[in-house]
Amino acid sequence: MFLWNESDTWLNQYALRLKSPEAVFTVHYWGVNEQLTSNFLHKHSFFEICYVLDGRGTYTDDGTSYELRAGTLFCSRPGINHIIQCHPELAIFYVAFELDESSSSDAMRAAFQAMAESSTIVVYDGDDLAAAQLWRSIMRRSGDSPSLPEAVLPQVACSLLLALPGVFVKPLHVEWTAPRRSSSALLKQAKLFITDNLSDDELSLEKVAAQINLSPRHLSRLFSSNVNESYTNYVRKQRVRRAAELLRYSEQSIKEIAEITGFGSVHYFSRTFRSLMNVTPARFRDDSQAHD
Repeated sequence: MFLWNESDTWLNQYALRLKSPEAVFTVHYWGVNEQLTSNFLHKHSFFEICYVLDGRGTYTDDGTSYELRAGTLFCSRPGINHIIQCHPELAIFYVAFELDESSSSDAMRAAFQAMAESSTIVVYDGDDLAAAQLWRSIMRRSGDSPSLPEAVLPQVACSLLLALPGVFVKPLHVEWTAPRRSSSALLKQAKLFITDNLSDDELSLEKVAAQINLSPRHLSRLFSSNVNESYTNYVRKQRVRRAAELLRYSEQSIKEIAEITGFGSVHYFSRTFRSLMNVTPARFRDDSQAHD
């Protein structure tokens, strides 16, 4: 499935300096090793994060040992002695990197500092985590499985690194309140729905309000305060405006136009059109065609 050697070369060629609006990373190296064997006790001045795809082993971090198996993600923190012992081999991805603190936001510096101080070193059954899914997505693939386009590799690789604190740092339980949609956005949504559904002769305030998850009273106030007319008058004008376009530019009959614009009957259409345009639909059509 994965092209191990090709992926290793690809990542180390195109994904070493990663940037987002919030963070900049220097990647020292990527590792894509299908047959990793045991190493020796050592430490780094940077983060090294590993993701086990297959095999079994033991990871010892600062004197504490953890089992390794498929789906395990583990974090080697800066300055901490550690060793990987394989039984006998591991298929593994790993990345060594550091945050460019001078070019990153306060929030990102705090997130990676928290990861450096976290007591969560190993996470099991992590295949469905966002970080693991992103990691698999940046691998080169064999056969008919498409590989990620080179142009987006740095963005996805950066997203992977940004996702890592969420793996090893316990999230703060902060109550999140969704921002309220602005009046202009709500009105735009309502107007679009009205325009697309003028043929509905029961295009009521209640129906449109339900479509955009508002109360009818709230929607009515939006029209009164932002459009300076009632919902009913607005819909009536939109029906007449559309009818005028059809009268001028189409060959459809007045009866057909009355149905298309949601008036329901020719009598109601003619009466409403005349009250707003000061002319009957038939006379409007004749005058328009004469001027054209």
